[in-house]
Amino acid sequence: MFDFGFWELIIIALVALLVVGPERLPKLAREIGRWVGKIKRFVSSVRSDIEQELRTDELKAMLQDQEKEINRLKTMMEDTEQDLRREVDKTQHKVKSMEEEIKEDGSGDFPKPADQIKARAEGNASRNGNDPDKPAKSQDESKV
Repeated sequence: MFDFGFWELIIIALVALLVVGPERLPKLAREIGRWVGKIKRFVSSVRSDIEQELRTDELKAMLQDQEKEINRLKTMMEDTEQDLRREVDKTQHKVKSMEEEIKEDGSGDFPKPADQIKARAEGNASRNGNDPDKPAKSQDESKV
């Protein structure tokens, strides 16, 4: 802090001894020691507060960087969502237009799944030489 050498301290002690006197010098030295200690603690406290503020500023800067990144990602997600919504809307529109075309053509009468299964079974049975209305023969009966 201060650049006092040995001889400067000796001169200060002699002047203090002459001014204060030998009886009050020990009390004065203790009081000066207390004040020096208080000043050192105060300086240390101020230094730690400043360092803490600097760390706080660094954290704030990091937080702002993270917020910018989050906002960028949020914007990117919103753009992607809008693109997906447009594609879904286009697809829905195409499906509706195809549905209307099918209704207009009269070919909207699709066979029911049960009818399709029955038709397949009849086709398979006729290929094998079986009558679909008769029960199927077991393998033992077909050999006889």
